[in-house]
Amino acid sequence: MNLDAIKKKLDTLQKSSNNNGGNKSDYIPLNKFKPSMGKQTVRVVPFKYNKDYPFMEMQFYYNIGKFRTLASPLNWDEKDPIAEFAKQLRGTNDKENWRLAKKLDPKTRIFAPVIVRGQESEGVQMWEFGKMVYEAFLNLAADEEVGDFTDIMNGRDIKLVTTSPEQNGTKYPNTSISPSMKQTPLSTDKAQVEAWLNDQQNPKETFKPLPFDTLKGALQEWLSPEEEEGEISSEPAAAFDDEKTDSNYSLSTKKKETKGDTFDKVFDDDKDDLPF
Repeated sequence: MNLDAIKKKLDTLQKSSNNNGGNKSDYIPLNKFKPSMGKQTVRVVPFKYNKDYPFMEMQFYYNIGKFRTLASPLNWDEKDPIAEFAKQLRGTNDKENWRLAKKLDPKTRIFAPVIVRGQESEGVQMWEFGKMVYEAFLNLAADEEVGDFTDIMNGRDIKLVTTSPEQNGTKYPNTSISPSMKQTPLSTDKAQVEAWLNDQQNPKETFKPLPFDTLKGALQEWLSPEEEEGEISSEPAAAFDDEKTDSNYSLSTKKKETKGDTFDKVFDDDKDDLPF
């Protein structure tokens, strides 16, 4: 692993205020690992598709329009109408538009290839997790006493402890990680190691970016519910820090201008500076 890259990513993650994260029909299932309640042991293996870094970050939207899960086109360096709309909302310097933009921010999800001890016959499985587990991994990687836990000869297995929502008092299960005290090889079978290093899935190939217009339509649907609550009024809203705002939109129950109308203005106004 590239230790400098690990430390840089850890620093970025700790300073970030971002939240953690296509239609399932556009999703080719990963050979996915999901921690079970209690104790388990895994080995993070070198990532075939990210040689110096055993993790892959991807951005997702959830419950936008009819789609339960949408992979952001930004994952493939393509234009993302949802991200651009959120950016435009933030440019209004309006509190309610900022809140709406925050709801549209993609969630970061991280993928790591692992061998689950006791399930070696399953091959390399892809573990998807969020910011807390990611930061714990980066802290381990930055610890010189732990070293490169992905090393195939002198790495370390990772011990997991997963507790239920009832046990940890949250809405979701919680998984904590810790390194094995002993350095061990990935496997003593060289042929098996070679197979594991080569037979891995690429999350960016299993998820597929939807066409720009499809995403734009999903956003339009999400912005234009039938109910009146949360529609955008054309009356000015209070500015940040008592400064004057140029915003013409604020969330209101007054049925003057819908969020869908705002959407149309953003995408159809020839004077805006969106790059499409």
